[in-house]
Amino acid sequence: MSAPLDSWGRYPRAPQDAHACSWRSDTPDLLRRVVTSHGSTLPYGNGRSYGDSCLAASDQVLHMRTQDRFMQVDWQHGTVQAEAGVTLAEILAAAIPQGWFLSVTPGTQFATLGGAIANDVHGKNHHLRGTFGNHVRSFGLLRHGQELRTCSKSENFELYAASIGGLGLTGVITWAEIQLIPIRSSQIDSTVVRFDNLSEFFALSAELDHQHEYSVAWIDCMAKGAQAGRGVFIVGDHARYGSLDVDARPKLCVPLTPPVSLINNLSLRAFNEAYWRIHPTTRTRKWESYEPFFYPLDRLLHWNRIYGRKGFQQYQCVIPDAVAEVSMRELLGVIADSGQGSFLAVLKRCGEIASPGLLSFPLPGTSLALDFPQKTDLAPLFARLDAIVREAGGRLYPAKDAHMSGSDFRQAYPAWEQLEVLRDPSLMSRFWKRVAA
Repeated sequence: MSAPLDSWGRYPRAPQDAHACSWRSDTPDLLRRVVTSHGSTLPYGNGRSYGDSCLAASDQVLHMRTQDRFMQVDWQHGTVQAEAGVTLAEILAAAIPQGWFLSVTPGTQFATLGGAIANDVHGKNHHLRGTFGNHVRSFGLLRHGQELRTCSKSENFELYAASIGGLGLTGVITWAEIQLIPIRSSQIDSTVVRFDNLSEFFALSAELDHQHEYSVAWIDCMAKGAQAGRGVFIVGDHARYGSLDVDARPKLCVPLTPPVSLINNLSLRAFNEAYWRIHPTTRTRKWESYEPFFYPLDRLLHWNRIYGRKGFQQYQCVIPDAVAEVSMRELLGVIADSGQGSFLAVLKRCGEIASPGLLSFPLPGTSLALDFPQKTDLAPLFARLDAIVREAGGRLYPAKDAHMSGSDFRQAYPAWEQLEVLRDPSLMSRFWKRVAA
């Protein structure tokens, strides 16, 4: 058995025993054996979920990362069929030279295909293309004691909808077929400008989002007063010219975990002030590779180690359009007053394209995501933030969560009962046990 596995946030601390399975044909027997020995299990990909949604209640997971083979590709129509353990980076490495790109990508390319479906990830183009689940053509689903099923919009649709965003609870996704989008270049033609407050963000978003494929903003979560909500707004499109090269530049690595977090009030304020000021005050075009545009943190391997041995929690919420600006102003005010926050706070507008998934996170509104070093006084801060989100009719993202109450989850995701009916009884996560069981 390999070394124990953790979630990316390393909180809650619950090391998982990994049961690796390299061949799809061996997966039914492995699932049976683990369930017989331990009562329940959970599929685990590459460990990029932040909270406890990827942690089995039994602490025994099926490690799917070794199932990483391409099964079938069609470069004429841009479809890829691959095993669930293939990472998005591996898909990009094969697809980009052929003139194709992921229809939707999250902020890391190291998530697996199965994980992207189970968490119904979203990206900078949600306003135009919806979530990852909108581009999943079909997948294989293995349930304990049953034959492998193919799920799609036309076959086993109930399980198809429940598994997209279903947090790995409906069965083990063994393979999937997805649709890609055509590109002429692997470069991104982007426009960058800094803004002075939250109202300017919403004005920029209203003006520019519909003109570009990708849109996102960095927020200075420490700023107060007239500068509250200041940040950097970025829009971009796939360049119309340039090479179709895969970004192969060497990456840096955080070699060890320090005893305490390197993220503190002093370092945060200094970084945020410098980061805001180095960006232009007028709209400036940039031409850059896709990797720094989509995956800036992926250039630093094991970056989660900088938060120290206690790890960190990410707080990601989405607030409906009708109250988004007012509620975001309140959320950012509470965070700034707390003196805590993140050097990478992300703000973006979500669109109206509905996902086929029952528990998909985005809704028409604005999403805020930021990381907090784990410490004892996070609970009262999160309670205040949760109250604002609850009052606004918003919700938190299960794939990033380690604290949400069961009542908040059930109110925000009323379709949870449908998922519970369709859940494979042999699969149980610490998250589901916390909020739904």
